[in-house]
Amino acid sequence: MYLSPDQLRRCTVAVDLGASRTRVHLKGAGLVVDEPSIVAVNVMSGALIAVGTPAERMSGRTPSHIRVVRPVSHGTVVDIVMAQRMLRAMVGEKTVRSWRLNPRLRTAVCVPHEADPLAQRAAIETLTGVGARRVLLVDTLIAAGVGCGLPVEEPEATLIVLCGAAATQVAVLSMGSIVAAAKVPVGGETIEQAIIQHLRNHHELVLPSQSVRTLRLDVATGGLNSPQGTVVHGRDVATGLGRKVQIDPAEVREVMAAPLTSLVDAIRSVLHRCPPDLVADLADSGVTLAGGSALLPGLDEQLRQATRMPVQIAEDPSTAAVNGLAALIEGRVKPLNLDAMAL
Repeated sequence: MYLSPDQLRRCTVAVDLGASRTRVHLKGAGLVVDEPSIVAVNVMSGALIAVGTPAERMSGRTPSHIRVVRPVSHGTVVDIVMAQRMLRAMVGEKTVRSWRLNPRLRTAVCVPHEADPLAQRAAIETLTGVGARRVLLVDTLIAAGVGCGLPVEEPEATLIVLCGAAATQVAVLSMGSIVAAAKVPVGGETIEQAIIQHLRNHHELVLPSQSVRTLRLDVATGGLNSPQGTVVHGRDVATGLGRKVQIDPAEVREVMAAPLTSLVDAIRSVLHRCPPDLVADLADSGVTLAGGSALLPGLDEQLRQATRMPVQIAEDPSTAAVNGLAALIEGRVKPLNLDAMAL
């Protein structure tokens, strides 16, 4: 499939359906939706109870007749009907009705690199179900590279690491195309599960997911620099009663570093598949981190030590993909090799 620059510029909506957050950009209006990709539904009546941030606060706290659902996993829509209901609630019924009345509404959406046909079809059906007449699929890595301000259209190499909630994509970009790419199942949720398992095995404590995010934030902001560390509250494995434990900062950082070794291996494999001239370019430009999990504490330093290249975090890593897609539909960047971008 070939996409001309005019086709992208005729789009009025840019959508990034992520496993962690859903973002919608309207041409001329900016970012109108930036909410967690989660809904709470009543399984008995089928009614939506909450969407986005309110639904996220309900996770792990609901009675049996209310189920918290994540319709997007690894950047792919796994529940089309629920994803459509989520988008309608986030955007608003009034806006969706105006979309349905527009016979020429075009939407651009980010999809993971080398997404299979089923994943592509799921993204298309999700957006056509909320009023889009035509859906253009754009590689998330290209969109994120544009959103980070990288010179992806130039004949020089740029290395981007897109850290998501459930997976991380690594790619070397040049001339608007992907030279080599890899995907590893390591993300923010993987780190959280590693911390939860460590606390269960070594402290006999079951930790709720909300406490794990707080613990990660303390590490990132230096809140664990005190000798006492930080106190986390959870459930004792043996007694089932509530209990609190003081966690050492070095212990948390060690647990978080273990799953990141596969990410380092993925970067090395991508570099091995690149021409030597492009790898030489990366010695100066280095690695750019994007995605919601790019701010994981210690990630940039570990990659810097493993690759011996400069590592920088994008200015706004969490919205890099949707910002890049918005720049493409608004014509704010040079025309790229759109044949390589089309999926």
